[in-house]
Formats: sequence, structure tokens, C-alpha cells
Amino acid sequence: MSRFVYADNAATTSVSPEVLSAMLPYFGSEYGNPSSLYSLGRKSAEAIAEAREKIASLLGAKPNEIFFTSCGSESDNWAIKGAAHANISKGKHIISTVYEHHAVLHTLDALKKDGFEVTLLEVDSEGLITPEQLEAAIRPDTILVAMMYANNEIGTILPIKELAAVAHAHKVPFFTDAVQAVGNIPVNVADLGVDMLSLSGHKIHAPKGVGALYVKTGTRLHNLIDGGGQERRRRGGTENVAYIVGLAKALEIAIEQLPDMERVKKMRDRLASEISKIPATRINGSMEHRLPGNLNVAFEFIEGESLILLLDMAGIAASTGSACSTASLEPSHVLLSIGLPHEKAHGSLRLTLSHENTDEDVDYILEKLPPIVARLREMSPLYNN
Repeated sequence: MSRFVYADNAATTSVSPEVLSAMLPYFGSEYGNPSSLYSLGRKSAEAIAEAREKIASLLGAKPNEIFFTSCGSESDNWAIKGAAHANISKGKHIISTVYEHHAVLHTLDALKKDGFEVTLLEVDSEGLITPEQLEAAIRPDTILVAMMYANNEIGTILPIKELAAVAHAHKVPFFTDAVQAVGNIPVNVADLGVDMLSLSGHKIHAPKGVGALYVKTGTRLHNLIDGGGQERRRRGGTENVAYIVGLAKALEIAIEQLPDMERVKKMRDRLASEISKIPATRINGSMEHRLPGNLNVAFEFIEGESLILLLDMAGIAASTGSACSTASLEPSHVLLSIGLPHEKAHGSLRLTLSHENTDEDVDYILEKLPPIVARLREMSPLYNN
């Protein structure tokens, strides 16, 4: 292997040196339990308070609107289940989309067993949903709208501000899973007008195992995890101090580096332009309304798993879709939702770049990918026919 290129930043990211440095004291000398009254514990509590204030400031929120969780999936579960059960007296109808992350779709499935009714809005061929679609779907008994800010597989960005405005016109709370959006595009909860927003640390160069949920003041929300008095009695469990500190530092760096996303976008566009020259190839999702580092491509007549393995042998880390569902043999529900038939959805490749990638990385991908596609197609009876 002559080179290693990491092009799966939508799955996870490396922990940055600055984040690790900020975390290290809380693995060692500053090990106090933040619920303790003595000075060692108070130092941990102060670190959490500072992290909360920093994250709130960066997102346009108030400190008491930020709650720390273990991950984006927990935040999604809490927002949806908590809002559903808190508003059950008003109705049991929830609106979402067909191509949400499984952390949302499976949470909605769980609520169906409790008698809730779910409407999943269809997306168009680019993965977009219009405010008019949402308007038409809202009913008198609708109690929650849950729509992702940016899709984790095809990178399509939804018009969240406009969608939230529609929901609020009907006095319906709006939640957005912003796990993929945060750190890639500007995210300000006050500007978006959302009532709840989830994010995850390991997508922005913090460790795996920490996330946050923004809950606008006045939003009705039942607890998901009961226990002690942590997180103002809203989320039980001793706080993961080091990871919370790391999350705040990572978000701070991510916001500072947002201008570099224009360079990342140019690299993505060059990949798209060159890869599109490969015959029987399709770019999935909107190129106009898309995360800057995301490229999702479908190659006819080959299997995505084989493509990933050969790319790995060449030193390129990529994926066929969501890292949370790669063990499944089923084609991506996201690609099916935008109209791809099963056989084309099976031949998908997701490349996701970050500020750590370089033009030389793009050169290397473009050097290795076309011959790998050609090699797999030579072995395909469908292609030969």
C-alpha cells in the first residue's frame, strides 16, 4: 500500500490533537465527579458549565438549552420519544421523511407500537422535500415534525428554516437531526427556528460516545433516561466530563474551519466531474443543495461491497452508505427513496471529505477508482451482456 486516503468522514472522524489535549486533564488529575461538593468535583462541574456555554454560543442557543448525551442516536431518541409522549394529549400523529437515519426511523417504529401514527414524506430524485409537502401532511392531531438537516448518505440539505416555519404556523414542534450538518455548514438554532436539534461529537473530530441535544426553552419533552440530578434532572447518569470538554473544543474548531469547506467543496466537485466520465455512472442527490464534502455515486453492474474492499486494498477508506447499516445486505433505503432500482442501489459508493483531505488525496482516488470499477465490470456477466 503506497498511500492511505481516508474518505469516509461521514462515518466518523479522527480525534484532533487539540481536542485530545483539551480532554487529557480530565482523564488524570481532574478526575472529580461533577456532582461532588468538594473542590475536585467542582472543577469538573465548572468544565461542563464552560463547555455548555461555549456550545450554546456557537449554536446560537442559551446554555440551559444544551443537554449532553452519549451520541446522536440517543439525542434523536430523546427528542422524538420525549416530545411524542409529552404531547400525547394533543394527538398521536408524527411527520418525518422516508430517508431519515435509522436512529430516527427505528425510533418512529417503536412509537408505532405505542399507538402513534407516522407519516413519512417522499423525497424527489435529488432527495429534496418542499414546504408545500409538509403543509399538506399536517393534521389537527400532528404533534411533531422530525426531519434531518442533511442526509448522511447523499448529502442533500433540506430547507429546514422554511420547513420549521410551516410546522410552527400550525403550532407543531420541529426537531432536526443535524448530526451530518454541524461542522460542514453553518448551523444556528435561532436562525433555523427549530425547537430541538441533535449533534454528535465523532462527526466533528471529537471522540465517539458524546453528543448533545438542543431543546428550546418552553419545548415539552419527557425524559428518556431517569436517574440522578444530572443535566438539570433531565438526563440521568454521571457526566462524561472529558468527552464533553472534547465536544466543545471540537465544535469550536469546526466553526473556525467552516471557511475551508469551500476548498473541500472544490475537491468534491473535481471528484464528481472526473468520476462522472466513467460509463454507466450516476451521481446521487442534489449537487446544488449538498454538503460540501459529500459525493455519492452509483456504478451499474457492480456490487458496492466489492468496490469498497478493493479500494481498501489500494489504501482508500470509503463506504457504500451509512456506517450504521453496512452489515445489512439490503440496498440503501436512501437510494431507493430517490428512485434507484435495487440493482443500481447495490453499486453505490460514498466518498466524504473533510478539511484534512488534500488535492493529492483526490488525485489518488481518481488514479485508483476507475481501474477498480473496470476490473469489477470485467467480472460481471450483466456488464458483458
